Amino acid sequence: MKTITARDNPFFKRLKQLAGTVRRDRRAGQALAEGLHLATTYLDTLGQPRACMIAASALSAHPLQPIMARIDPARIVVLADTLFAQLSTLARAAQCGNVIFLIDIPAPELPLHLTQDCLILDGVQDAGNVGSILRSAAAAGVRYIFCAPGTAYAWSPKVLRAGMGAHFFLHIFTEIEIEKLMPHFAIPLIVTDSHSPASIYEQDLTKPCAWIWGNEGAGVSAVWREHARYCVTIPQVGEIESINVAAAAAVCLFEQRRQRNA
Repeated sequence: MKTITARDNPFFKRLKQLAGTVRRDRRAGQALAEGLHLATTYLDTLGQPRACMIAASALSAHPLQPIMARIDPARIVVLADTLFAQLSTLARAAQCGNVIFLIDIPAPELPLHLTQDCLILDGVQDAGNVGSILRSAAAAGVRYIFCAPGTAYAWSPKVLRAGMGAHFFLHIFTEIEIEKLMPHFAIPLIVTDSHSPASIYEQDLTKPCAWIWGNEGAGVSAVWREHARYCVTIPQVGEIESINVAAAAAVCLFEQRRQRNA
């Protein structure tokens, strides 16, 4: 266990860069996962983090003890509270354990043939929406996630927080271009559109498919629509034109589960 109290410490400088610059996250191949829930889920699924940062004032806090007991002491870094606050993105960090993991971002291998359920995020810009969709996908048993350019970075602190640990169960590909991805599909692609005449509840979802969800305002781009075999809508009542993309994704994924469990 080591302690850092100076802001000019090289390791702290690197953490600060990761906390503040998404481009740096991508180049480094690492991310910061904050809070007890993410820390516990990471330990349960992927094992030891690269490093575990703890606020000095929380070192003896009871909620943190089970986490510390599971981590190699050589990986624990105690940060002065003022330094920890510069890394934290949580308004109530103390209630979430005052713990941040430095983790390596997994680099999954793209299968030669995509034959199982997956989803494509085409320019979904809101970090909360991306995280919520990943959480629904993990809960519904969908493991392959493809984030096209323009989508919020899946491993940013905000998306990680919204995903609530879902990332650690998924194979996530970021900044993946359609030209690279399309040759691998051996399953049909489905888009949702509020103006489609075909209801999702009448669509056969018992076989593997690839869902495409698009930008919050513009929807799925034309280049992806051209490759979709099916276009369905989620029937609604009232005057609301459409529902939030994360809500739509949850409806679709669990209608798929319902049909398969019927």
